[in-house]
Amino acid sequence: MEILIVTPHFYPENFRINDLAKELNNRSHSITVLTAIPDYPKGKYYTGYGLLKNNRENYNGVKVYRAPIIPRGSGTRIRLALNYFSFIIGSLFSCISLLRKNFDIILVFAPSPITVCIPAIIIKKIKGIPICLWVQDLWPDSVAAAGNLKSNFIPNLIEPLVKFIYKHSDKILISSKGYKNSIVKKGISASKIIFLPNWAENVFRIIKSSNISFSFIPSNSFKIMFAGNIGIAQDFKAILESARMLKDKNVHWLILGNGSQKNWVKNKLKDYNLNHCFHLLGSYPTEKMPMYYSYADAMLFALKDKYIFSLTLPSKVQSYLACGKPILAMINGEASDLINNNNSGLVCSAGDSYGLSKNILKMAKMTRNELDLIGNNSLKCYKKNFDRKMLIDKIENILFSLIQ
Repeated sequence: MEILIVTPHFYPENFRINDLAKELNNRSHSITVLTAIPDYPKGKYYTGYGLLKNNRENYNGVKVYRAPIIPRGSGTRIRLALNYFSFIIGSLFSCISLLRKNFDIILVFAPSPITVCIPAIIIKKIKGIPICLWVQDLWPDSVAAAGNLKSNFIPNLIEPLVKFIYKHSDKILISSKGYKNSIVKKGISASKIIFLPNWAENVFRIIKSSNISFSFIPSNSFKIMFAGNIGIAQDFKAILESARMLKDKNVHWLILGNGSQKNWVKNKLKDYNLNHCFHLLGSYPTEKMPMYYSYADAMLFALKDKYIFSLTLPSKVQSYLACGKPILAMINGEASDLINNNNSGLVCSAGDSYGLSKNILKMAKMTRNELDLIGNNSLKCYKKNFDRKMLIDKIENILFSLIQ
């Protein structure tokens, strides 16, 4: 197949679509990617990239076209809106070159914003080829929740556009089962929707012994690790409240990643006197993450107490499971059910700082054999539900069915 992938993020940014594009190319499909100049998560162009630099690349055999964008900067609402809108406009210039090429199908990878699908719809109309939309973030619901919007004005403004995008997509893949009802309520046939969760890249695996060590962390402490975006949705307010409750216990928090709330977290560490036990360690390449995971006793994730987040299965969960780690979660809904039903960790309700601290103390008292048993359950859950080959086979078959 000649496949055009449209995505707001691509290598060197760390997103699942990198792995999919590379694997489809390895399976002898011809892959072209339309994406933006990389700027996530720091909000500025990566070194070596710019409006006139590296706009055409080859990534492991994948042809990459980069559209000019306005960088997201510090992630304020205005900068994000400019960033999203500029990708639509910038992509139109890239489309001029792409329209001279023959494609069988367009695959749209849609984290925020779903408006990334608009250039794909334009190409679809001109070329007469189908679109397969892979929804990673439910719009406009997530806009209101992640942005802490007090009014429905912006979501109501966006909703007709979202309906338009769904209507013009030939197949809609959803990364969480909970997304289905919301999409059906927008007038979309349920037969058009297929559950296709994320997987963890091949680098995520169990590592028995870690070469990672930190002199400022006692070897006999209980080590909790969070990996990913440090943003509003991840509810670091509640996480820090739990850390404050446990600051006199032998518990250390290791935070890997970056995001719009990182400076806010830094300031709170001083206010709460947590610098001795709560460590912001920065970002690391994906291939190094399993080594860091192996250093931790348990992996942490949380999402705010919002209905939209109860429908979400964060992709970091798959990487935690693939590495066979016990999970501590502060979340409602689909992800909570997954962990509980597979005995992969301990869960409390979203926003429940006390519940999280209670679960941490409970897990900290477990023996190594008990922790290993929970970790084995995590790995079994991953192999059953999120095996990489199984899911890529599925998406490949879906694409084949659309062009036939």
